Amino acid sequence: MNMERHWCVVPAAGTGQRFGGVVPKQYLQVAGRTILRHTLDALLGHPLIAGVVVVLAAGDPHWPDEADAHGKPAFDKPVLTAIGGDSRAASVLSGLERLPADVGDADLVLVHDAARPNLALSDLDALIAAVRANPQQGGILGAPVRDTLKRAGEKRSIAATEAREQLWRAFTPQMFARGALSSALRSVRSKGEAITDEAMAMELQGAHPLLVEGREDNLKITTPADLVHFEFLLGRRA
Repeated sequence: MNMERHWCVVPAAGTGQRFGGVVPKQYLQVAGRTILRHTLDALLGHPLIAGVVVVLAAGDPHWPDEADAHGKPAFDKPVLTAIGGDSRAASVLSGLERLPADVGDADLVLVHDAARPNLALSDLDALIAAVRANPQQGGILGAPVRDTLKRAGEKRSIAATEAREQLWRAFTPQMFARGALSSALRSVRSKGEAITDEAMAMELQGAHPLLVEGREDNLKITTPADLVHFEFLLGRRA
C-alpha cells in the first residue's frame, strides 16, 4: 500500500440551528465524547491521514475543552484550527489555506463533515484508493438512492414519481487536489454561488468527480433522531 498520507479539513463552524438547542450539535455528547471527537477519532485513526484542520466559528467557546486532555494534547496527530467564514465555501477555503506549507497544490486532501461521526475505515480505504487512481477527477463517498422518489406538488400532494436509477446520495469525505478545490471554492465565493458540498463546486468548474460507494450508516447528525441512531450504532459496535 502507498503510505503517502493526506490531510483532512473538517468544517465545524456551524451553529446547528436546524438541530435546535443551545450547544452546537458537533459538541453534543454521545457515549462520553462529543460528536466532533468521534469524527476526529475516526479520521485520525486511519494510517493514511496525516492530520486535520478543524474550521471553527470565531470565538468558539467549546473547542479549548475538546483540544485539551488534562493538560496534555488530546490527539496523537497534528490537529490545526482555522476560523470559518459566512458560507461552507468560505469555511472550507479557510481550512485549505491553513494546511501546512509542505502540502502542495497537486496534493490530494479530504473534506469531511464534523457531524458525520460514524465513518468506517474501509470507506476511507476505498475513497483514497479510487481518487489516487484518478487524481484529476477527485471523488466522493456516496450511495445509490434506493427509495422511491416523489416530487411534491401543491399542499404536499404527489406531482410525479421520479426516476432514481442514476441518483446517488452524497456523503463525505470528499477528496480533491488542494489547488483545484481551492480555485473552485474561490470561484464560487466570488460569484456568490451557494454550494452544499465540495463536489458541487468542482462540478461548476466542469469536473466530474468519481462516486465511490460507501456504507449507508455514514450518517450525518441533523436531527435528534439521528443522534439516537448514532448512539444505537455505537452500542451495537461495542
